[in-house]
Amino acid sequence: MTEARLRPLEASDRAAVERIIAAVEVFSLEEIEIALELVDEWLESGAESGYLTYVIEETAGKGTVRGFVCFGPTPLTEGTWDLYWVAVDPAAQGHGYGQRLLAFAEAEVRRRGGRLLLIETASHEAYAATVRFYERAGYELVSRIPNFYRVGDDKLTFAKSITGESL
Repeated sequence: MTEARLRPLEASDRAAVERIIAAVEVFSLEEIEIALELVDEWLESGAESGYLTYVIEETAGKGTVRGFVCFGPTPLTEGTWDLYWVAVDPAAQGHGYGQRLLAFAEAEVRRRGGRLLLIETASHEAYAATVRFYERAGYELVSRIPNFYRVGDDKLTFAKSITGESL
């Protein structure tokens, strides 16, 4: 993998994140708008927004942003966190950026006293690689709500204990 570093998302990264989300080509316009709303909340309020948002950038050359991750504590729980977004530029996929973003989120949640990380995604065929990515990272499918997003597109919830305890 190319040398890269993780850092908090800055206002100058917003356009790169928008480009990455659109380039992934599985998100609807509404989903892209929601992702950018979370980015904007982070930029406006930082951690007080409830969303921690980081980018991974190549350290060589211009410091190109290759992906981002957004996660935060789940309201009304003790130690449960949600992973809201993780996306890597399709041109940079397969180089470990997504794994590094996910591992960083897990470590940060653990550092902040979290114990459980949840991820929701769709069952639509366009998300098959995403599902495999989470399974390879040790996440367990803990729920499926049939026809949640639309007929034939279930809501899948993956979970991982980040403290080493069983689910």
